[in-house]
Amino acid sequence: MSQIEDAWGAGPTDRYEELASRFRPIFRDIRDSAVEREQTHRLPRAEIAALKEAGFTTLRLPKDEGGFGATLPELFNLLIELSEADSNVTNALRAHFGFTEEVLNSPFKDYRDRWVKRIAAKETSGSGFTEGADNAVGHFNTRIVRDGDRLRLDGQKFYTTGSLFADWINLGAEDEEGNFILAQVPTGAPGVSIVDDWDGFGQQLTASGTAKFDNVTLSDDLINPQRKRFRYSVAFYQLVHLATLAGIGRAAAGDVARLVSVRKRVFSHGNADRAGADPQILQIVGKVRSSAYGAGAVVLKAAEALQRAYDTRERETSEGQDNSGQDLSVAVADLEVNQGVTVVTSLILDATSHLFDALGASSARRGVGLDRHWRNARTLSSHNPRVYRERIVGDFAVNGTWPPGPYRVGDGNAAKAG
Repeated sequence: MSQIEDAWGAGPTDRYEELASRFRPIFRDIRDSAVEREQTHRLPRAEIAALKEAGFTTLRLPKDEGGFGATLPELFNLLIELSEADSNVTNALRAHFGFTEEVLNSPFKDYRDRWVKRIAAKETSGSGFTEGADNAVGHFNTRIVRDGDRLRLDGQKFYTTGSLFADWINLGAEDEEGNFILAQVPTGAPGVSIVDDWDGFGQQLTASGTAKFDNVTLSDDLINPQRKRFRYSVAFYQLVHLATLAGIGRAAAGDVARLVSVRKRVFSHGNADRAGADPQILQIVGKVRSSAYGAGAVVLKAAEALQRAYDTRERETSEGQDNSGQDLSVAVADLEVNQGVTVVTSLILDATSHLFDALGASSARRGVGLDRHWRNARTLSSHNPRVYRERIVGDFAVNGTWPPGPYRVGDGNAAKAG
């Protein structure tokens, strides 16, 4: 069934339905096993492998380089559909799609071509940026240093989402002089260990745990010559979370509608002899679905801003920056995503809570699995927290201040690692 037939709206391009039809059977299989996998803590290895085999992880690569040439709005619409099936899988692939953007935006042709070939060969990348609370803000304790004729990596990362399923870890570290350095680390290299110790109440199957690097040898070609993230990285990574939330909303809307349609038990002070005919219950179902629709529309509108940032990368880079030190299209994309954060998170958190009002107490049983929608949405909303977004938007509206660029997390009182 197409998005139009399911009333989620037309895809972002004329060819979207053709592109999506390749992956929808896999999405259905992922959705069918989602509750069972969460209840048994079965990591989605097979599900991610099926997506890789179908070429999902190569979506953004140009067609003549082994991919599908998907636009960013097409990618984000597909991420909404995947998240409707299982938000854990989307989150596990978030770092890979971010690294793909990094490669596509690289000004270093040899590096770009080398990694495009690896991505086309269906190799994937996980995340290795966040550290524990003892690192100083703006710095990493993880180090890559020259040791004789080799490079040596030592350190530890947390929130290494997707790395347990990946071939590589896209990692941030510091060199001998404390400079920021980016590297790709093979997950199977001696000295690399990845532990599934993420114990959050949501997004439980993303393997967002600890990665340790003990005397790991790296070759020079694994160091990214670009010592900063791609231009629209802040907006991109945040928008993946918003797309995931929109997909959670769709899943919640589908589940509550299905359960209401088959529900036989009613209350004597209700409005009909079956739940599916009770106008108050139908109103709740409609509100949940409308929230999911609105969230998806916001995501796709923001994805258009990211596409503009990608399309203007060469022109803006060559022409320089405005007085704020930012490329205009990137600043606008950051702002549009920030404007969407509170709206999308509020819609989906409310929807995944209110859906229980359409059902009886039996809907809280673990076997039904409805609780996962709120738990997953609440966990995602805590990453890159929404608390600062409205202030950033208000500062722009009142004072013309553009959003801040890439940011880091750490202990504000910690001294820089020696």
